[in-house]
Amino acid sequence: MATETSIRRMRLPRLPLVLLTSAGVAVAVTVTGVWAGDGAAVAIPGIPDAGAVTAWGLPVARTLTDAGAVATVGALMLVVVLLPGGKRLGTTQLRYLTWAAVSAALWAVASAITLVFTLSDLFAQPVTGILSPAVLADFVTTDSQGRSYALTATAAGMIATFCVGIGTARWARLALLLAVAGLLPAVFTGHSSASGNHDAAVISLGLHLLGVAVWVGGLIFVLVAAARQENEAADAARRFSPLAAWALIAVAASGIVNAVVRIASPGDALTSRYGQMLLAKVAALALLGVIGWCHRRRTLPALMAGRRKAFVRLAIGELLLMAAAVGLAVALSRTSPPGGQEATLSPAEELLGFAMPPPLGNFPWTPLFTQWHFDPLFAFGTAAAALLYLAGVWKLHARGDAWPVGRTIAWLLGLAVAVLATMSGLAVYGKVLFSVHMGQHMILAMTVPLLLVLGAPATLALRALPRAPKGEPDGPREMLLKLLHSRYVRVISHPVVASLLFIGSAFAVYYTSLFETLMRSHLGHMAMLVHFLAAGLLFFWVIIGIDPGPRRPPYLGRLFVLILTMPFHSWFSISLMSSTALIGEGWWSLLDRPWVEEPMDDQYNAGAIAWATGDIPVLITTIVLAIQWIRFDLREARRVDRQIERGDSNDPLAAYNAYLAGLHARDRSPNTAASTATEES
Repeated sequence: MATETSIRRMRLPRLPLVLLTSAGVAVAVTVTGVWAGDGAAVAIPGIPDAGAVTAWGLPVARTLTDAGAVATVGALMLVVVLLPGGKRLGTTQLRYLTWAAVSAALWAVASAITLVFTLSDLFAQPVTGILSPAVLADFVTTDSQGRSYALTATAAGMIATFCVGIGTARWARLALLLAVAGLLPAVFTGHSSASGNHDAAVISLGLHLLGVAVWVGGLIFVLVAAARQENEAADAARRFSPLAAWALIAVAASGIVNAVVRIASPGDALTSRYGQMLLAKVAALALLGVIGWCHRRRTLPALMAGRRKAFVRLAIGELLLMAAAVGLAVALSRTSPPGGQEATLSPAEELLGFAMPPPLGNFPWTPLFTQWHFDPLFAFGTAAAALLYLAGVWKLHARGDAWPVGRTIAWLLGLAVAVLATMSGLAVYGKVLFSVHMGQHMILAMTVPLLLVLGAPATLALRALPRAPKGEPDGPREMLLKLLHSRYVRVISHPVVASLLFIGSAFAVYYTSLFETLMRSHLGHMAMLVHFLAAGLLFFWVIIGIDPGPRRPPYLGRLFVLILTMPFHSWFSISLMSSTALIGEGWWSLLDRPWVEEPMDDQYNAGAIAWATGDIPVLITTIVLAIQWIRFDLREARRVDRQIERGDSNDPLAAYNAYLAGLHARDRSPNTAASTATEES
């Protein structure tokens, strides 16, 4: 009996051993990959060398940094998203919040060590030769890699400190957002930021890191919860399953984009060491996809039924394979891509992420339709939005519910126009010519939002998403409802606030140094475009939105807001045309555009485009608002008629109509007529 019991206990390895083994696999694969890819420093006579400690310590430190980051995001995701709870964190959530604090401490220390090793590697000096506060401070303030690791270490240190005293879900969500933000600084250093088409490489790498953190971190702590036999482990695994699927898609798609950017030809993938390691990572990713399918089909239903062994065993194998993939990723960051792309960039490519386009020429401005530039954020974002919307429509039709075709057409057309504005020649020349940039701005801020709000995506989601069972934690539908009726949405959807954001942001961006600052950074440029789109969505949702939300003004008030806002848009356009100061002069001078003779003429054209392109969306909005107003009045009239027919006295208008009808009936009754005749006599 004792022997049988011990054998049963040996079937599942102890949890600390599994985690330590995973970390060991990641470090071992990193060291092997660095050695195979010649990523370690090789001593050459006459050339300074950082030493073996830096050569091998840097990739190991990066691996530990990634492990700490992934574990921190996973622990916080378990607390905030996967485990059920209310406003106050429960006992189980608080326990895993402690895990998050420990992981964040590891993340902070490893980031600081990586910073020191990176400085040693760049200066080609041993660590002992650069450990000076002045040198470290200069590296942090003047070098992008120094700032990156310093910001990451700061974010991780803040999380490690705050998680100790957090007791509410709101603060835990803020900690999760801070952890996700801590992943981003590393995106802007390394091969991605120095390669051709680096804006696409940077964005895809950011999506890649986020997907890896959600996927690997979530799996680690779902495995921990299942191995510790937590009561909520099955619910956590069930919630994690769709997140893991989306994370896999994000990792695969962004990885493909990064590979295309760094590898010039398919042959390089087979002949170069960088390409061979990349293929090994692709193979690991494919195998992980198969394991995820097995989880969904077999082990997850077993876990829901209370049988956890199959899930834990497969998850352990998945975790070890993920650790190997993380090690390969770190080794790839220390291996030079084939072709030496970093040394062949022209000044325009360093600034724009692509070569300087040819002159735009005269009408019909053919390059606007032939010069295309892939943008992962908008490409993946619009594709996901289209697929999710169509899936919701299909689900409604499958159960026999109708959904207006016009809303589907409006949504898909809005996404298509967004793709046109962010990946066609408008996006290419939008970085080179202020006039084209203004056209891109107007399309994203007015045309695209006008179409998207008419698609009513939130209404579709509320109808398609299932309700959470009674007593169960809130699902996506309940969380969406809470967001739509939250205090935050109530504030920003106030007509005054929405109008100020819509118009005021244009003045704030273009009439300050903010425009030039944002144009110099890929993240800043992307944030500017996303802000214009978000401000437009908010404004048009307030005016003609179909989706539910906080109480909005009546139709007459909405028309008044629209009429009051448009003169400020015209004022902005006229001010651009009449301005004598060149907006963003520093950025335009850096580009060295030989075919732009008069930048002020281009700025005048920008103002004219802003003025002309604003009238058509406003006219369409006015027509849509009038149609909605008429339909609302007709619905109200039919509602009142139904209440009158039912004799509903709770409605004042219906009661008044019933009163008049009663008077009319009394006047026509015989008794009333006789009494009236007696009084007259």
